[in-house]
Amino acid sequence: MTRDKPSAPRIWVVVSDKAGDNAQVDAVVERLPWPVEYRRLQFKKPFRKGKPPFFASLYHVDKTRSDPLAPPWPDLVITIGRRPAMAAMWIRRKSGDRTRIVLFGRPKRRLLHFALVVVSAQFQVPDASNVISVALPLMRIDQDRLTRERAHWKAHFERLPHPVIAVLVGGATRPFVFDADSAAELIRLARTYSGTTGSLYVTTSRRTPVAAIAALQGHLAEHDRLYEWRAEATDNPYFGLLALADGFVVTGDSMSMITEVARLNRPLAIYPLHRSKLVTTARALLPSWISGIPTWFKYRLLPAVGITAFPRDLTQIHRQLIDAGFAVPAGAPLPSTHRQAIDEIDRVVAAIVRQASG
Repeated sequence: MTRDKPSAPRIWVVVSDKAGDNAQVDAVVERLPWPVEYRRLQFKKPFRKGKPPFFASLYHVDKTRSDPLAPPWPDLVITIGRRPAMAAMWIRRKSGDRTRIVLFGRPKRRLLHFALVVVSAQFQVPDASNVISVALPLMRIDQDRLTRERAHWKAHFERLPHPVIAVLVGGATRPFVFDADSAAELIRLARTYSGTTGSLYVTTSRRTPVAAIAALQGHLAEHDRLYEWRAEATDNPYFGLLALADGFVVTGDSMSMITEVARLNRPLAIYPLHRSKLVTTARALLPSWISGIPTWFKYRLLPAVGITAFPRDLTQIHRQLIDAGFAVPAGAPLPSTHRQAIDEIDRVVAAIVRQASG
């Protein structure tokens, strides 16, 4: 996109193909007073799921399938995720450190690399002048799209036994696992909401393991449905479910799906993933003195100097939503009343405008 005025800052939005991440950035970008230029990146096969070491580089980028990154360099880069953030840091270096970076999500190391860091409650990032903490990720549902999807899927869902309970499945994310046993437990808990007369509509994601998908299929009844995620598919019922399902059970690893359901004020149950046996055993074997290391040292000092990463606690958002009445733990009765989720997007937009104008 070209800029309207010569005085407008040049802003690049550097993103990957992760829809949940991109939705947060898109929600903010559409409120900026200037046009932006998107740079969409694809990654080499080893790094499409695996996470490369974090430093300023393009070694993980598939340049033949990505938008070009070339001068003139932008005044500001807005990005999200480790892989795009590495490219953003490379851009800043190429610009002679002139380009400023706005990062959504936790930095893996030093905060000072970024002009602004926007973090939601699951990331344990300390207060700083360049950190904005928000309660929930900032993605929004396109209401026009929701209306279209409602019309498109209405007849399909009317043929299913009601209540229709959407089961939105993510996948393993360290240190949590989603295996065949987890899949069986998830379906059992979701069945408490559909009962014997309703149906489950299960959708998977790019991170759902093959063994877990097989287990999900094996525990479904004849009138249930399972949609397996496929890249570039045009028949994904996700938005239809958001518009028409009677209730939702969402695996606790997916902040994007949890947030979207909560922001729509739909009945939400969260299924927390279990820690891997390896992690559980290792924690049990750790010397007791480790737990006595001051929190500021483990979670503030070491990440600040680049030795460890800022920690993540997925359950923080779960607890926040449950305490506020937006959700329940899977298996508990679905909430019947809701309050409007806090909207902090204007505060974030204002902070980005100050960075771009500075």
